[in-house]
Amino acid sequence: MDLPSQLADAEGTVWVVAVLAYGAGDTLTTWVGLRSGRGAEAGPLAAPLVETYGILGLVGLKVVTLALFYLTWRVARPPARVAVPLAVALVGVGVTAWNLAVVSA
Repeated sequence: MDLPSQLADAEGTVWVVAVLAYGAGDTLTTWVGLRSGRGAEAGPLAAPLVETYGILGLVGLKVVTLALFYLTWRVARPPARVAVPLAVALVGVGVTAWNLAVVSA
């Protein structure tokens, strides 16, 4: 079985990782960074929302972006559509790891 087919078979798991890493992990570690004074939101869309609405601005942005990623996934054709949650998961793991490094320093 080739890699795209294996990933397509694991789509549900990839979505769970995407939501946990990008949705929960990034949001939680950003919140810790903001509360501790060791971090700041650097995203061009997220920073003004966090400045204006606090962490709820970031949560709202995450909900909207995850919904848009989900809609994109729904209209994409298998097996290539697994790239959507895979990309979200990879970004989520990366930014969560970065945030952890920042707040741990």
